[in-house]
Order: sequence, then structure tokens, then C-alpha cells
Amino acid sequence: MSAAFDYRDDQNPEDETPDAKAWLKIVNAYRKPNLTRSSVELAITLVPFLALWAGAWASFHFDFWPGLVLVLPAGAFLLRLFIIQHDCGHGAFFARRSIDDWTGRLLGVLTYTPYDYWRRAHAEHHATAGNLEERGVGDITTLTVAEYRALSPMGRLGYRLYRNPIVLFGIGPIWVFLLKQRLPFGMMKDGALPWVSTMATNAGMVAVAALMIWLAGLDTFLVVHLPIVLIAGALGIWLFYVQHQFEDTHWSNPPEWQFQHAALHGASHYDLPWGLRWLTGHIGVHHVHHLSSKIPFYRLPEVLRDHPELKTISRITLKESFACVKLVLWDEARGRLVSFREARRLAVV
Repeated sequence: MSAAFDYRDDQNPEDETPDAKAWLKIVNAYRKPNLTRSSVELAITLVPFLALWAGAWASFHFDFWPGLVLVLPAGAFLLRLFIIQHDCGHGAFFARRSIDDWTGRLLGVLTYTPYDYWRRAHAEHHATAGNLEERGVGDITTLTVAEYRALSPMGRLGYRLYRNPIVLFGIGPIWVFLLKQRLPFGMMKDGALPWVSTMATNAGMVAVAALMIWLAGLDTFLVVHLPIVLIAGALGIWLFYVQHQFEDTHWSNPPEWQFQHAALHGASHYDLPWGLRWLTGHIGVHHVHHLSSKIPFYRLPEVLRDHPELKTISRITLKESFACVKLVLWDEARGRLVSFREARRLAVV
């Protein structure tokens, strides 16, 4: 590694591993998308999604109930379409703002996510991730141990219910994708764009739903399409959760909080098996994505291939990720996420 790079934060002169700011300069070299590759990625995601949807519809129509299992891979491909919409929001997919924007808006009708409204909220998430003073936009609500202890008994119960996996990954997709994103919550007074984006998406959703119901029937819409949307939503919320809610994530207050360090160490490298990496658009390489959000998702594996040092930073495996659901409070004294049980035990030590 070139000696021109800064040393890590500990400034160990024997360690020439780049720090977060140096990594930003390195990975920015991967920001340019390939327009042909982007078009192919869109096609090989959209066409299988439509084919799987049609297969699930045919299974329901002809009473071949085992065929309804196709809603599961259809949900996974819808999630991949959301990853493409997500890259469009960062201007990373085609790197042409008008094409990215209109691709994202059209995909938003399928993903039930109003593009311009979501893009603004997500940009704020990227700008403030890991900042304890800027929690609340695009985040899974996370309290510190001290904040939790200061709550009333009812407040603690409410937080416990919110952080329950059944609520987060079961009720959560229904709330977010069917209800919350139908109005521009959090941006009611931020001008016309969030309203136009949300209402236009709602109109598109209603038009597509009406067409589906007219062609295939209300029962098909309820049994095939809505489950696909909610499966994709649950998978998306899970990914977002484990990408930031892992034991050694990073949270801090300014001036200690620095964007590059928080990006690299406050987002995980969710090291999934290859097939799941592809289906999730390699978004598990989330620490690199947060460091440089304009890198197209299909180039993220290229970054890890060329710079294997990044593979070990904030790495969690699929097996390890399931234990993350118990991590619910940020322990400022220890600089890590802890469970309710661990927070209670530490209180009596």
C-alpha cells in the first residue's frame, strides 16, 4: 500500500493500512457505471420478476397451490428492483440524472416507494448515519442505555414492542410500504416535491392495482401481488437493520463523529453466500456503499476484490446476523450495542 496514504486513527507508524479518509479516495475510483451493464442488470431483474409473478398468478388461477411458492423468489427479485431504484436515487446507476430519476420513479410504482420523497430522506440518512445527535431520519430507532433507563414504564414497554422482531419484520413492512409511504411523513412542510412524488406514486400504484384486478381479479391481487410486495419489504427492512444494527457498529457525538469513519465502521460488510449477494444487489458491502454511495452496486464486489483489506472491516456472516435482533440499546460507555438483558446486568454491576 502506498506510503502516501494516511495511517489509521491510532497513528501507529508500523501500520500502513489506510484510514477512512484515505479509503474514500481509493474507492471513489469505482464510481463510474457501465451503461450497458446497468441496462442488463435492470433487464435480468425485471424480466424474471414479471415471469415469477405470472407463474404465481397461473398457479393461483389453476388451483395449483404449491406453485404459490413462487411469491418468495418474486419478492426477492422485487427487492433487487428496489436496490436498482436505490442506486438511481444516489445517481449511481446510469450516472445521468434524468434517466436515473425516471427509472427510479417508475420502479417506485412496483416497490411502493415514492422515489423523490425517499431519495431525500435517504440522503439525510447517509449524511448523518452514526451521529447520535441526528437520529430519526431513515433509521431504525435506537436509544442509548441512559435514554432507555430514563423512560417511564410505558415508554420502555413501547420501545420493547417496537424492537420486537415480529413488529419490526412482520408489522413493519405493512406500516412502511402500505401506510407510511402513502404520505410524505417528515417532509410535510418541505415544499411540493415530496407531495408530488408521493401522490404520483400513489396514483401509479392505484392504476396498476386496478389493471391487475380488472385482468386477474381482486383475489389474485390479494393472494399474489400484496404478499410479493410485503415479502420484498420484510427482506428490505431486514437488510437495512443488519447493515447498521450489529454489535461493533459506530455511534458517536460531534465533534468525535466524522462522516468517513462512521461510514466505514458504522455500516456492516454483510458477507452473504454468493446467490444471496446477487439477489440483494451486493448491498451487503454496505460499509463501502456508505463511504462512496455513487459506486454502482455491481461494482462493489470489484472493490473488495481489489482491496481485500476491506473484507474484514465490520464483517458479519449470515449466521452471525441472526443474533443482531437482540441488540437494542447503544451503550455509550462501552461503545457497542447491547441487549436488554445485558443492559440490566450492567446496571447492577
